[in-house]
Amino acid sequence: MHTETACQALKAGKCLQVSYDGFMRIVEVHAVGFTAEGNAVMRVWQVSGGSSSNEPVGWKLLTLAEARASAIASEASAAPRRGYRRGDPAMSRIVCQI
Repeated sequence: MHTETACQALKAGKCLQVSYDGFMRIVEVHAVGFTAEGNAVMRVWQVSGGSSSNEPVGWKLLTLAEARASAIASEASAAPRRGYRRGDPAMSRIVCQI
């Protein structure tokens, strides 16, 4: 997945449907950027779907290279969620954020 798709969902105020770790997930994108190692990531609030950690709802940091079959959903995003802070410390360079 590319950063553009995640940023489009964020800017449109829509949820993003993504396949990650073998699970379909609906997420609200809060920030998209790159780690210090150069990996593209997005900070999301997972609304529904599966999770390898058995936590189907909550904050996640997803690596875009591992995200498959993404699509902007028709469902409106409720972002920003409680606990969100601009300037995510996991990202050394931020492409877009709420």
